[in-house]
Amino acid sequence: MNTRPGAKKGKSVAHEAKWRKSQDHFECFTNLIATELEDELNQVEDRWKNWTKKKMLSAGLALFDLVARTSGRFFGDPILVFEARGGPLPFHRFGHGDMVIISRARPWGEKVIEGVVLDRNKSRIRVVAKEKPSDLRKGGWRLDKGANRVAHDRMHEALISFHSTEGDGGTVLRDLLLCQPHDLVTSAQRPPEIRGQKIRPLSTKGMLLDSSQKDAIETAVNQRLTMIQGPPGTGKTHTAVHLLKGLIEMGRGPILACAESNVAVDNLLEGLLNLGVNAIRFGRPVKVRESLRDATLDAQVSIHPKQDEIAFIREETEGMRAKLHDLKGKDKGLAHRDINKNYREIRELEQRITDEVIDNAEVICTTNIGAGHFTLNNRKFSIVLIDEATQATEPSALVPIVKGARQLILVGDHRQLPPTVTSQRAEEGGLDIPLFERLLSNGIPAHMLTTQYRMHPTIREFPSSRFYENRLEDGCSSSERPPAAGFLWPDWDKPVAFVPVHGSEMEEESGSSRSNMDEAAVVVQVVNDLLLPGDLSPEDIGVISPYAGQVRLIRSMIEDTIEGLEVKSVDGYQGREKEIIVLSTVRANENGKVGFLSNYRRLNVALTRAKRGLIVIGDDRTLRNDHTWASWLDWINESNLMAWHVVNS
Repeated sequence: MNTRPGAKKGKSVAHEAKWRKSQDHFECFTNLIATELEDELNQVEDRWKNWTKKKMLSAGLALFDLVARTSGRFFGDPILVFEARGGPLPFHRFGHGDMVIISRARPWGEKVIEGVVLDRNKSRIRVVAKEKPSDLRKGGWRLDKGANRVAHDRMHEALISFHSTEGDGGTVLRDLLLCQPHDLVTSAQRPPEIRGQKIRPLSTKGMLLDSSQKDAIETAVNQRLTMIQGPPGTGKTHTAVHLLKGLIEMGRGPILACAESNVAVDNLLEGLLNLGVNAIRFGRPVKVRESLRDATLDAQVSIHPKQDEIAFIREETEGMRAKLHDLKGKDKGLAHRDINKNYREIRELEQRITDEVIDNAEVICTTNIGAGHFTLNNRKFSIVLIDEATQATEPSALVPIVKGARQLILVGDHRQLPPTVTSQRAEEGGLDIPLFERLLSNGIPAHMLTTQYRMHPTIREFPSSRFYENRLEDGCSSSERPPAAGFLWPDWDKPVAFVPVHGSEMEEESGSSRSNMDEAAVVVQVVNDLLLPGDLSPEDIGVISPYAGQVRLIRSMIEDTIEGLEVKSVDGYQGREKEIIVLSTVRANENGKVGFLSNYRRLNVALTRAKRGLIVIGDDRTLRNDHTWASWLDWINESNLMAWHVVNS
């Protein structure tokens, strides 16, 4: 088993591993996910006990002294509204679908309630919880970001199932995924062994596909393991949903379609519904995009015709309960028996409805971790597709795979951001290396989608040559991506610019991030100039930075003045796009330190979000200390795209 550069000696590392022994794989990943959870819990506890209130607030990981009230119900669960006293909420990192811990003051020493963020605006945050805290309207409340124990437990169960030789769990693909066969490529290309289905031939007629997308789909339907690499803007999810539709029309199904994040699952679901596929979204409706909630399992169950029957039994039961206090002895005992019988009948009916809805679905859409929910415990899915496969850790990808996968399709791009791993120890052990990348490093090829439809050809030029062996072609012309007025592009035909700002970075008091006031001022100037001619709205512009501190600083400078402008971290922008991207790189120091800017994948994501124009603001002297940035700056110089005039005017 090879170890990865930079890994500590003696650590079992998951990179490039051909796992000769199943036991080694099991032990390695069991230890890595335990380490990840332990470190995550320790981080939370350390914040609670050792960080000052000011530090917690500046990092955006907690909100204090909030007033609370209820505001109706969401699929039966209470909605809790939290507001600051007399003003807008301070900066925070709680977004839709995030897990939050609700407490009074000391979450480590009192009974806490977990909730999920439904939505937020400047003045309030709405949280859906399983129960309402007592005395909600009295006193103050605090919200904290919590650790995800559920994910750990489901990954651990998946590892047990993957390696178990008893029962009918797991997957027939185990040896292949451990890279044990002598000829891996031939093993991956074998047709899937799916019995009991009449298979019709694949038809791509009427599907809007380019040649690389069509090739990927035609390959994937015929082999048991396929990896599809989708560089930025090449229609990765578009290809995935058409592949799923093709498989359904061939007579395959039901299919389990997963992704690491709720946003990506929603994108799959939306694509499938638009193609007329009967897809059901599994998971808590609170984590699902509002426009798609009608397709959730809960919503489908709630409108099932048998609900009338349940309502009738409930009414009858309430009537019996109301009369209980008038009954004595044997009559009271019989009434209790009837009430219990009714409750049992309701539970059975609810189970039957749930089963019926799932049975009728052609595709079940859920997050990887969501696939481990007990409702799907006894269900098998011969075909599993995982989108965003390069953002999932290997144990996370195994959660859907052990649902009986006989045919596996992994869709992703190992040249973009890897899985998020909070524990440095777990990262050093290789937890951040996705299954997709490990299989690739063992010689199983990925089918690359090669036509990009997002970027102006100039924006595409550098990423294609640096990260994709010059294989990206343009599906859109320069005339379809006209440069935005309001910014003086160094070359009007090439809407990319580097604005050199020789300022200085500041480390935040909490030490958790960095910011750069000189760059932030230029960002605000550039955005205002872009908006001046009126051909762009704030929604067309994305302001991004690798550092949360810079995101916070820029937000505070434009707050209330530019409504609708999105300012986010680079990592929060994977899979997203805007007409214009303004990137603030932050790092500016005499030592030439670029920190995690040196991750080429982060740079790739940052450079490939823009459709019509990319403006990068930074200190070229500092950035040149990283070889990828240096080569990008060389390209900028060769193309005459330095925008000195922006800061010297």
